[in-house]
Amino acid sequence: MQKGTSLAQWSYLPLRFVMGTGFMVHGWAKWNRGPATFGKLLQFLGVPLPDFAAWIVTLLELIGGFAMIIGAFVTIISIPLIISMLVAMLTVNLRYGFSAIKTIGLNESGPIFGPPGYEINLLYIAGLLILMVAGASPWSVDRWLQRRSRT
Repeated sequence: MQKGTSLAQWSYLPLRFVMGTGFMVHGWAKWNRGPATFGKLLQFLGVPLPDFAAWIVTLLELIGGFAMIIGAFVTIISIPLIISMLVAMLTVNLRYGFSAIKTIGLNESGPIFGPPGYEINLLYIAGLLILMVAGASPWSVDRWLQRRSRT
């Protein structure tokens, strides 16, 4: 393996960490408010079985985010995370356009932001696809499992 290639593999570590943390933070927010509260939003959007879907998404974000941070089953967990991002993008964010940050006003406390567009969804999807294609990276459970299976 070339020196540049091995160094490039380390670039996936911060990507895994940031994306996993992002998913966990969103899952934790749903957990703290109660998945039933998220279920009400899903019901408003017309999602079938909204309470069940709310629990699935909450657990997916918490467990999937943690798996991403430690690099465990990244390719497998990326598939439902991508689906979740696509559903969120198509049902919520698409109507607000591309930009994730829209300043719609200003008051004495600072800027007022409008609803986010689908930019962040696309960034998450792109990052997940990159991690899927890259395979096991250093300091990951997936790499440890690969080494262990060779012995």
